[in-house]
Amino acid sequence: MRRAAAASAALLFWLVSGAVLPAQTVRLATFNTELSRKGPGLLLRDLLRDTDPQITEVLATIVTADADILALQSIDWDHDSQTLEALQQRLAEAGMPYPYSFTRRPNAGVASGLDLDGDDRLGEPEDAWGWGRFTGQSGLALLSRHPIVAADAIDLTDIRWHTLPHHRMPRTQDGQPYPNADIAQVLRLSSVSHWAVPIQIATGSRLWVMTFHAAPPVFDGPEDRNGRRNADEILLWQHFLDGALGETYGPVPQPPFVLLGDANNDPLRGEGHKDALLQLLNDPRLSAPIPQDETGASHTVVWDSTGPMRVDYILPSSELTVVGSGILRSAGSRHGLVWIDIQR
Repeated sequence: MRRAAAASAALLFWLVSGAVLPAQTVRLATFNTELSRKGPGLLLRDLLRDTDPQITEVLATIVTADADILALQSIDWDHDSQTLEALQQRLAEAGMPYPYSFTRRPNAGVASGLDLDGDDRLGEPEDAWGWGRFTGQSGLALLSRHPIVAADAIDLTDIRWHTLPHHRMPRTQDGQPYPNADIAQVLRLSSVSHWAVPIQIATGSRLWVMTFHAAPPVFDGPEDRNGRRNADEILLWQHFLDGALGETYGPVPQPPFVLLGDANNDPLRGEGHKDALLQLLNDPRLSAPIPQDETGASHTVVWDSTGPMRVDYILPSSELTVVGSGILRSAGSRHGLVWIDIQR
């Protein structure tokens, strides 16, 4: 809100003075909050109790970031959006109101009724369309100070994996579809969600915000199911911008747009198909700033098993000008909050 108040004062000065209006600056941020809980309703309970130190630290990080548009990962989804509304209320009480929000049911935790990992057991978290103990575990949400045009949002969450051009679906050791041909035909690609959401940043001016949270490219076997899924979740965006997904999802968003979220892939370190991530980072339609924290470090998460890695990204369309960026470390999450300021 401090930046918003300063911007309003500057706008008033320019209007009164009759000078040429400067370009509008918009701050975008992405933050894997790691607020997800192990059962339905538990995050809502903790938000309402106002005694959870992790939530307090996550909220403090969001308030410090002062973003205009914020993508959040690892926020549990519920049908009536009570959890997200409770989070908005806590932020408003902390002096950081976000009047507009967007969320939809993710694939995470949604039961498939099938044995997706081929271990002859049903009903496990890995048998959901996206890993999860319950429907909506570790979902996504968007918060905004600017109006969200939800009616025009494009939801790619239900796209079937085999329909993606040049997909990398896994195979069994004898070269057959994994875990079998019938299940391979119905597998969903998105482990959580993929959305393209238009936000009205000024009269007659929309910014398309594309966001996702890809599966970690680990916790699988020699079939490399999760590594391949992670790669195709990343490459989905290029196929989408190419218009290669068909007319089912409507017209391809035109610039300006921003792609942001947790790709769960570092361009140099750890597991994962590096060529998929590098294809996205080098796409000429996008720019790929490398935000840094106050020490000059560019990693966005620190995991015990791998150490520091860069997995959270904000990639604005190439005609947008990045005038600032950074990473805020948080005591509430292993991930830092990544932000950029853009102008057109």
